[in-house]
Amino acid sequence: MNRPAPRTTRTGLHGRSRVAIGTTLASGVLTTLAGAPHHLAHLFRRRFPIVAVTGVTGVGKTRLADRFARRSAPGHGTPDVGSAVMERRTRRTAQARGVRLRVVPGDNAATRLGALDEVFHDEPVDGVLHVVAYGHATPRRIGGTSGSAPQATREQQLAAELEDWSITSHLIASMAVRRDHPIWLIIVVTKVDLFPDDVEEAVRYYSSGSGSPFGAKLDELRALAGGAKLSIDVLPMTTEGGKTSAAMLAALEARMAQLSGHD
Repeated sequence: MNRPAPRTTRTGLHGRSRVAIGTTLASGVLTTLAGAPHHLAHLFRRRFPIVAVTGVTGVGKTRLADRFARRSAPGHGTPDVGSAVMERRTRRTAQARGVRLRVVPGDNAATRLGALDEVFHDEPVDGVLHVVAYGHATPRRIGGTSGSAPQATREQQLAAELEDWSITSHLIASMAVRRDHPIWLIIVVTKVDLFPDDVEEAVRYYSSGSGSPFGAKLDELRALAGGAKLSIDVLPMTTEGGKTSAAMLAALEARMAQLSGHD
């Protein structure tokens, strides 16, 4: 007479199978959990890219960042006080997207060097707003002193912008060649309300291929970084309020959203 197989044998086989399946499931869960922070960080970075705001002291970097982040009213600010530390602003939209701005100090100090190192090396940004003023930067008083701000000619201001850009552009080129995806740069020409008849000329001065000293530096940057690694735009800007200011700010915001893949 045939006897049924011992129950212990079947139970043992099923037990080993359950252990194997359980081990596989647990391994998959642990792998998913381990990768979750990276995926979440990548998703957040795509929705809120980091953007450096650079330029010399007095061109209006903080005011631009404040207006962009909707933190101050048009025409209001602190033109006589430049920040000595890197400032952070965040612009959020109704679609749960936006940008994180890192405003680099314009003064040539240790804090500025540390900020430049952070945005271009430690945590490389996704884009750069380099702010210029066509030689119309607001003079700043030296910290801790009284009296009127030192005056500089427009030619001296343009020379200071160019010297500052020589440093920043090399940092951008160095960052671009290290990245595995393209980055973008927008030259923001501020204070156009001070030279309304020369806006087109100013935009051309800061454009690649213009033959100007600044344009030559841009050509050099494009050659160092590689045309496919770097997108360059030049946009005029005023933060003094009114329809013109609102339209220029909207154009900048739209271009940044497009470059960040948010449109």
